[in-house]
Amino acid sequence: MKKLFHFIFMMVLGVSFAQSTSYKTIMDIPYYENPVDGTYQKERCKLDLYYSTDGENFPTVIWFHGGGLKSGSKAIPEQFKEKGLAVVAVNYRLHPKVKAPKYIEDAAAAVAWVFKNIGQYGGDTSQIYVCGFSSGGYLSLMVSLDQKWLKKYKLEANQIKGVITLSATTFTNHTIRKEYGMEITQALIDHYAPVYHARGDAPPITLITGDREKEFFGMYEENAYLRRMLKINCHQQNELIEIGGYGHEITEVGIPLLLKRVNR
Repeated sequence: MKKLFHFIFMMVLGVSFAQSTSYKTIMDIPYYENPVDGTYQKERCKLDLYYSTDGENFPTVIWFHGGGLKSGSKAIPEQFKEKGLAVVAVNYRLHPKVKAPKYIEDAAAAVAWVFKNIGQYGGDTSQIYVCGFSSGGYLSLMVSLDQKWLKKYKLEANQIKGVITLSATTFTNHTIRKEYGMEITQALIDHYAPVYHARGDAPPITLITGDREKEFFGMYEENAYLRRMLKINCHQQNELIEIGGYGHEITEVGIPLLLKRVNR
């Protein structure tokens, strides 16, 4: 009965069920061709690739885990599996072993790896979505809105098909504020804030948060402010979804919404 309910729920959301039946996971692929920052970069800067072995021209979701830039590890969420798309789960270096902007540099390097390599696995480079939860959403927005990070790899951020984040930080991340000696309750918008780089020609952006009364340290309001600044800058394709009754941990209910946007 539980499986039947889940099937009906996904169909209502408009999530397509893949015809492909064969999938493969490749673990721990280094995404820096020539790492130069020592052992920790070599150990940490790896990704996992999950893809259909009998499909072609499928979309790819790049998934950045949460953890406040100081914890967490890559994993392919179960809800992404067997949906006819590729999923790339990324590890990046963490505080306190590194400080800003290393986290953002790693995110950009991983996105660049996907653009360069996903075609050989059957993926369509015109359908790459950059997504993440919490601080992973923060990294997704930074590499998509601040164009300098991908330009290092001769990529335009606007080649990204779409950005979909769950409970993302849109002000300067609280761990970076900690590096400045600030308290988590002190708000800051500087060049390490996605909202600082809000622009009208950015890729389509979907911002998903928990309930504004239950979210982590004003996360809903941060996302609402980013959406407002996008609209002020004449950005057309954006939306903000507030999931009532949920706090910060919204991946279980947020991923089906994410998949619906990939499929449309």
